[in-house]
Amino acid sequence: MSLRQRTHRLPHERPRLSLVLTILAVELVGAAGAVFTAQGLASWYGTLQRPALAPPNWVFGPVWTTLFALMGVAVWLVWRRLDSPRTARSARVALAVFAVHFLANLGWSAAFFGLQSVILGLAVILVLLALIALTMRTFDRVDRRAAILLVPYLLWTAFAAYLNYRFWVLN
Repeated sequence: MSLRQRTHRLPHERPRLSLVLTILAVELVGAAGAVFTAQGLASWYGTLQRPALAPPNWVFGPVWTTLFALMGVAVWLVWRRLDSPRTARSARVALAVFAVHFLANLGWSAAFFGLQSVILGLAVILVLLALIALTMRTFDRVDRRAAILLVPYLLWTAFAAYLNYRFWVLN
């Protein structure tokens, strides 16, 4: 049996294990952005004038941990459909779109905190919003539940885009 066949069967043969592994993988990749965030928080972010609606810094960790967990479940639901002749192609496309979108997610942390550029962060987050919507659309073609799990992420990112805009205006 090829690695590809085993990978497609894993979520069916070991559903709990594959779900946990998928969530952990998304959490770990998502945490990579924290390197840039920590760098910017320590030296730069505190010097900015904050928008009135900006939550305290401690809120972001639990929110992102929850959002990454929801993304992990969504990815797992799509992954489970790779072995179905009816949805395999759509599932491959959806997972590829997710991967591209996730790079943009990490790119925002690199732009805003790493490069300490509010305007570049704003440009990246607008692209990210479009990619989240595209990810939701491709996930919906495979498993509607996967798309619905991304709604809180879309809403949080829209709020973050608003905050990013306000940081730009204020600074």
